[in-house]
Parts: sequence; C-alpha cells; structure tokens
Amino acid sequence: MRAAAISMPKLDKMPGMVFSAKELKGTGHSLLDDRTQKRRPKTFGMDMKAYLRSMIPHLESGMKSSKSRNILSADEVIQWSQSLEKLLANQTGQDVFGNFLKSEFSEENIEFWLACEDYKKTESDLLHCKAEKIYKAFVHSDAAKQINIDFHTRESTAKKIKAATPTCFDEAQKVIYTLMEKDSYPRFLKSDIYLNLLNDLQANSLK
Repeated sequence: MRAAAISMPKLDKMPGMVFSAKELKGTGHSLLDDRTQKRRPKTFGMDMKAYLRSMIPHLESGMKSSKSRNILSADEVIQWSQSLEKLLANQTGQDVFGNFLKSEFSEENIEFWLACEDYKKTESDLLHCKAEKIYKAFVHSDAAKQINIDFHTRESTAKKIKAATPTCFDEAQKVIYTLMEKDSYPRFLKSDIYLNLLNDLQANSLK
C-alpha cells in the first residue's frame, strides 16, 4: 500500500513561529530595519530619540560606526558649546547643526559656508566654474538658496568671481559665519536637538 503524501505547512505562514537570529540571517530582510524605518522621523516634530539614532547610528549600542573612527563622546558635544568654530570643525557637529538650521528654514547658511570651505581647496583651473555655481546657488539676487548678506557684499562678490581666486567668497562667508554665530548658534545650544543628544551621550557613558 502506498503511503499517503503528507503536505507540510510552510513555516513562514505558521502562526506563533519564532526564528533565531541565525535563521533570520541572510534572508535579505531585517526586522531591525523595519523597526528603524518606522522610527525614522519625517518632520522635526517627531520623536527626538529617533532623530538622534538616525544622526548617530550606534549611539545606544556603543558599537563603532563603520563611517567614523571614534564614537561621538559627551566631551566632544560639550566642546561644541565653547564656540561655533569648534562645532563646525566636527563632521557630526556640522550635520547636527545643519539639521537644526533646517528646522528654522535657514540651512542655506551652513550650506554656503561649507561650499566656501570646499571652494578654497579647488584647483586653480576649476575655480571660475565652481565660483559661478556657488554664486548662482547662494549669492545672486534670484538664487534659490539666497543667503542674507548686504547689498555691498553681494555686489563685491559678483565682481570678484569674474576673476576667481580662492578668496573671492571670503567676505560673504564671514558675514554668514557672524550671522550664524550671533543668531542661530545660541539657539542651537538651547535646542532639544543639542540637549537631548548631550543627555543621551552622558547617560550612555554611565552604563
């Protein structure tokens, strides 16, 4: 007598099944990715902890980030409060401050400042082309991301880029730096973005 074929139910459709981490490895879909995706903030009004996790990938676990040699420390973040210069000297500091400026709809300031820093490293034969792009993006009166500078500085910069040199944006960059230093930077130090990041790092260091 032939034995009746037994149809085995598919494991992935059985209710209540629990899989080990080893079994889930290599499936091409991470449950952690699902949770992270659900936590990812879509506006600045969403959960700040989720925002901080997206900025500092391994903050809570203490794991070393694949993109940086050192884990961000509370001491580093405290140093950001000493001066805008120290804040902008740190790559993560630039990112966090940039996101704060986005919440205030003034991200063009740090974008212009960073563009100027990059411009100074440009090879001489590419200066004119890059200067034109920066001018049209940030300085021109019809620029999509027009920075807030006075008429004299705007006109002076327009003249300087005609014979582009590594310093032709220095005057405008200084105006924007001063604006951030006196206006946005003090508010940043009192913001939830900065204070929650600092508190999380300090709490993490005590574990």
